[in-house]
Amino acid sequence: MKQLLDLFFTFARIGGLTFGGGYAMLPILQREVVEKRKWVTNEEIMDYYAIGQCTPGIIAVNTATFIGQKCAGNIGGIVATLGVVFPSLIIITLIAAFLQNFADLAIVKNAFAGIRICVSVLIINAVIKLWKSSVIDIATTIIFFVIFIAAIFTDLSPIVFVLFAGIAGVILKWRKK
Repeated sequence: MKQLLDLFFTFARIGGLTFGGGYAMLPILQREVVEKRKWVTNEEIMDYYAIGQCTPGIIAVNTATFIGQKCAGNIGGIVATLGVVFPSLIIITLIAAFLQNFADLAIVKNAFAGIRICVSVLIINAVIKLWKSSVIDIATTIIFFVIFIAAIFTDLSPIVFVLFAGIAGVILKWRKK
């Protein structure tokens, strides 16, 4: 029961402090579940994040479900998922009730502009951390640049990129052996 409460409150805190979506959540997620609690490794969280992006639903919810399930089985997945969505549910309900009245105020517009800048910085931070632990040799650098260029110049689904990277990773590991 203690572990389930820890899962719920950890993910509730993550869900309540994450502005800007799943990408902005990554630095907080890494700090809380990888560095502090050691529930998963950096590699596992990147795998969960990649799968969470390719599967239907919200990245934050999918990732929380994977981590909760790893820690405490199916009930852990459910508890972590409830934890990550609970703050959003409360916050969105309150915002929906009052935002209509204040959306046109300059202070509200300026606050959202500042939050968008902060989210951009958090995303860049997550990219740098992922880069350091993922792009570790010539092969992974080539995979990175191929996908990066394809993402810029095509409208392919992220699923195609993940599948390509997975296949390329398997082939490269197989060739090394």
